[in-house]
Amino acid sequence: MAALKAVLASQVPNLDQVTEVASPIGQGFELANKQQQQLPRKPKFLVIGHRGNGMNKLQSPDPRMSAIKENSILSFNAASRFPLDYIEFDVQVTKDGCPVIFHDDFIIARHNGNVVEKRITELCLAEFLEYGPQRDCEKSGKSLLRRSKDGNLMEWNVKADDAFCTLQETFQLVPPALGFNIELKFDDYIAYPQQHLLRALNSVLQVVFEYAQDRRIIFSSFHPDAAQLVRQLQNTYPVYFLTNGGSEIYEDVRRNSLEEALKLSLECGLQGIVSEAKAVFRNPMLVQKIKDSNLSLLTYGSLNNVKEAVYMQHVMGVDGVIVDFVEEICEAVCDLISHSSICDEGLAQCTGRLAGTRPQFSEKEIAFLFRLIPELIQL
Repeated sequence: MAALKAVLASQVPNLDQVTEVASPIGQGFELANKQQQQLPRKPKFLVIGHRGNGMNKLQSPDPRMSAIKENSILSFNAASRFPLDYIEFDVQVTKDGCPVIFHDDFIIARHNGNVVEKRITELCLAEFLEYGPQRDCEKSGKSLLRRSKDGNLMEWNVKADDAFCTLQETFQLVPPALGFNIELKFDDYIAYPQQHLLRALNSVLQVVFEYAQDRRIIFSSFHPDAAQLVRQLQNTYPVYFLTNGGSEIYEDVRRNSLEEALKLSLECGLQGIVSEAKAVFRNPMLVQKIKDSNLSLLTYGSLNNVKEAVYMQHVMGVDGVIVDFVEEICEAVCDLISHSSICDEGLAQCTGRLAGTRPQFSEKEIAFLFRLIPELIQL
């Protein structure tokens, strides 16, 4: 924490000292002319909705974690009501070559009293769409279960449910002003042959280039080879490498630290890194090294649902955050980082706050922030 304090102590009280950071849109990559016309006029601190309006964490007592079905058109459009820059969602490719939106490697249902698990990539599109709520009200879909990280199975019940969707439908049914952070999802523990990766990536790219039009797109992946390949297959949209920064250890050393993520991104010509937020707080000096390398840095994780942690990342030079509590963090960013263009006049009027208001922290509050972060990192 001494390093973190050294980075932040002189900066937190005075936002005038904060250097505005470059948006990952327009940094270090080639763009088609239509994309260049969309570049923001001034840098922004990006807020990105995780799986739309937030992920589902069914075991959480917080009702926001089970409010709307994640990775659904309903969730994406709910998120679009707020001043987000992007939504993030997970794309996998079915056995018959259709990119669909789903996070987990396996889909789980109960059939004749038995629990049945099937891998998404081993289902054809029609089979995948049989699960959960159906667009046709006269049909009944297979009831869904979900396995938590501790291995427990739970009924996948949310307050506002919705049918599963394809990548094509997402382009067609979500407002075009909302950018897409498309995570290219592969099983963490499978060594995929290159041909498998190429088939999946080409299926995704075919849909993107047919339906994206002027929409802003970011690709990201935890799979090092997939990230490298999608960078080689196209140069229109930026590619980011996802890393948990060492929270879990894998056989592929490229996945095991923020330092390795930086090395991979430079070697493969990627445009940025998406790191678990805890890794950034554990390695604050790496933020400037990443920025000096002309790479953008985004973060994800539960810390990004804490407004103080989001504010500190902005001060450190992080370019944006992927969040679950979309409404709350959008409002907090508007308040805490008011010099950023994220706070538009409409939101300021809606919340009754002045866009020019700067946060005022006392020494006691600053000390609290420094105590808060290491405690949260241990969660």
